[in-house]
Amino acid sequence: MMADRDALKAEYLEARADYREQLFREPRLQNLFLELTTRCNLRCEHCGSSCGDVPPADLPAPVIHDLLVKVRRDFDISGLLLCITGGEPMLRKDFFDIMADAAALGYRWGMTSNATLIDAAAARRLRETGLRTISVSIDGLEATHDAMRGAPGAWQRAMAGIQALLDCGGFRHVMITTVVTRRNIGELPVLYEVMKGLDIDAWRLTAIEPIGRARLHPELLLTPEDHRRVLRFIREERQKGQPVTYGCCHYLGPEFERDVRDWFYLCAAGRLVASVTAEGDICACLDIERNAKTIQGSIYRDDFTQVWRERFGIFRQSLAERNPTCCACPVKRFCDGDAHHSWDYDRDEPRLCMRGILFDENGERL
Repeated sequence: MMADRDALKAEYLEARADYREQLFREPRLQNLFLELTTRCNLRCEHCGSSCGDVPPADLPAPVIHDLLVKVRRDFDISGLLLCITGGEPMLRKDFFDIMADAAALGYRWGMTSNATLIDAAAARRLRETGLRTISVSIDGLEATHDAMRGAPGAWQRAMAGIQALLDCGGFRHVMITTVVTRRNIGELPVLYEVMKGLDIDAWRLTAIEPIGRARLHPELLLTPEDHRRVLRFIREERQKGQPVTYGCCHYLGPEFERDVRDWFYLCAAGRLVASVTAEGDICACLDIERNAKTIQGSIYRDDFTQVWRERFGIFRQSLAERNPTCCACPVKRFCDGDAHHSWDYDRDEPRLCMRGILFDENGERL
């Protein structure tokens, strides 16, 4: 039975690899991320954007409007989701004006937020301006979450914000995201009971990544057994029909692929996903290290559509071919060097590889 299941997974992974190769040649913009601001009212130890350590910046509203008008003209936005992030997007005094404008232009939009600024009135305005999906970060039980956020009371305010969204209703998808660290991994069973008490659509777990500010806190990174523990926890709860899922990061090998999320692994950076930073830089996924290699242009100097169609070359070729170890790996067709957000572009190697953690040197389950 297990052999048949692994064979079926391998068949689907082959199809996914073919699809990735097609996207190298024919990218399709499906998710456009806008980093409205680098300002944040919290200071999370694992922040991928290092908010608070970088100069505060806001993407100007007129620039956003012009970009959205251009994208609507040059792309089919009926199949595109506008993804709003920060920092904390709702710190912008013109936040609702920006999003009302986006909705009037015909965009579907979602947001990542810490929810501390959401009350009943804000939830209603979010619904009125067309918010479809929202992901709120809860990174442990109250004391742990507040310690991770560097702000006493952050957990209570976030949970109140989530409840305001649920009470308001009318949103397509309300999700809570938890970044699993050494500090909170032992709290998952109790935290799960908290999640079950909420009428959310999904609880997404993702392992802390060696990116951003988290690189300054190696004590928070998971061990190989921790990674397996998290994935087994998700698989067990999904088998019970619970809406628990794993993040989009990393090829997970034959044991866990498709068992812990609704799709097979594919890094969509620069193929299905583009982003504009608060400074106006055009890049792929916002979690990717920002440097001269990964930044593809600027909306202040370049035509966004031309950049999307003619640049992004670093994301439309095999990562595995850039590294001798990855190139020789037996699962490179499925993994392709793993995710761009955890790639070290100076050393041309992955900062995190699941080989030896979830599968052996031959690609077989451990």
